[in-house]
This record gives sequence, C-alpha cells and structure tokens, in this order.
Amino acid sequence: MTRSTRSRRAFLAGLAGSLFVPGFATGLARAQDSAQTAAEPAAEVDEAAVRAVVRADEIRFPRESFQTEILVKSSSDGQPGDERKFRVLSRGNENTIVMTLEPATDRGQALLLRGRDLWIFMPSVSQPVRLSLAQRLTGQVANGDLARANFAGDYSPRIVGRDTINGQPALVMDLTAVDRGVTYAKVKYWVNEKDGRPVKAEFYALSGRLLKTCRYEDFREMAGRVRPTRLVMEDALKKGDVSVLTYDSMAVRDLPERMFTREYLRKLE
Repeated sequence: MTRSTRSRRAFLAGLAGSLFVPGFATGLARAQDSAQTAAEPAAEVDEAAVRAVVRADEIRFPRESFQTEILVKSSSDGQPGDERKFRVLSRGNENTIVMTLEPATDRGQALLLRGRDLWIFMPSVSQPVRLSLAQRLTGQVANGDLARANFAGDYSPRIVGRDTINGQPALVMDLTAVDRGVTYAKVKYWVNEKDGRPVKAEFYALSGRLLKTCRYEDFREMAGRVRPTRLVMEDALKKGDVSVLTYDSMAVRDLPERMFTREYLRKLE
C-alpha cells in the first residue's frame, strides 16, 4: 500500500466518522478508490473539495430516505413545450424510484435505480427495459438528473479556482467521473464558499464538449433544511432550449429497501 493510498483511506475514514452517514461514506470511498485506480501516478485527495461536494449534496437532498415531487417545464426559444410531473422516492442516494404522474397518458411509467443500474417499467411492456443514466428523460433533463443526484459518490473533485457569483464568493471545482456509468463525464461546479450551497454547474461529455448548464435557485426550507427548489437547465448546443425543474414538496419518509426491486415496483400506484 502506497503512502498516497494510506493518506486517501485515512481521510475518508475520518470524514465518514464525522458525518455518521453510511451512504455518503460508501459513495465517497468508491469514488476515491476508483479515482485511485484510474490515475497514474496517483494524485492526492483534494480534501477541501470532497468536503464541499458532500456538504452541497446534503443541502440539495436529505441524508435520510425521502419523497419529493418535481414539475418539469421545457421550452424552446421562449415557446412552451413539454410539461411533466414526477414523484421521486429515494433511499440513501443508491436506490431511487422515479414515477411519472403527468401527463396522464404516461402515468404508470417508472424508473428504478439500484446503484447505477437503471430500468424503466411501462404498463404496455411486460418486462423492464435497461436504460443509461445519461439518456434524456424530458427536455434538458437526463435520467440521472432525477434518479441519481449523488455527486459525492460519482465524481472525484478538485478545487480549480474561486469566483464571485451574485456578489458572493464561490469555490470552482472540476468533478471527474469515477467511471463511464455515471450521468456526465465531467462537471464544473460552483459552490458558495460561505454557506456551502450549490450555485451552478456545467455538464460535459467525454469528448470535452459542453452539453448544458444548470443554475440552483429559489432556496427555501424543505424537509427540515433550506434547499434549492428551482433548477434551470439550459442546452449549450441549442440556445433557447430550457427546462425548469420545480420541487413542489419534499418530506423525509421511511422507505424500506424491499420497495426498490423490480417485483415490488409493480405494486406501486
């Protein structure tokens, strides 16, 4: 075991102990171990970046199992387009169900995520179909944007600079995917340096091409903490194509693991 490896594992163990969050600790350990395997020579962990990403993740969503409803309105050149509503049931950032509530014609469709394995269930199809996290769900929203918003578990971060956004100091971080199974190959992430809130993000393809941007807005108290309740996603390739995600409600719920199976999903209404 190299000195770098020992340093990495010691840091992760200490961070996990201070957070008391098994899901986050597991995600961070996997992210850092994967980054260690992929990089030669091994790079030291950017401890400040890891802490900032974990903190922002906790602000975006509860540590506990939770339920939220999301309205997604898409538009092109200012003209209204697709409008959809989803119910998301999440357990520990590893297991998620995304149920389509509207439009009525698609009601009954559901996504099931276990780890990074994703399936779609449709009433008209007898067997679930395997999907990619990167595939488009609606408008500018990918499957992974709703099903797995776990930056701490999916990316290896490092601080690359500082910026001022809306008069507030922000850390600027590069997030590199730990493997090709995550939603985006790279994310550039701005986080408020004072309160840890996410400010904006840029999402990139493996080729380095900018795909879209996201702004985190309208911070309000939901599920016991002040969180962003409005996300604005803009297509970087086709100007004027925008999707706005509004979180209508969010509540901590006891969601047993048995719910997150292909067999149990058929019982959900």
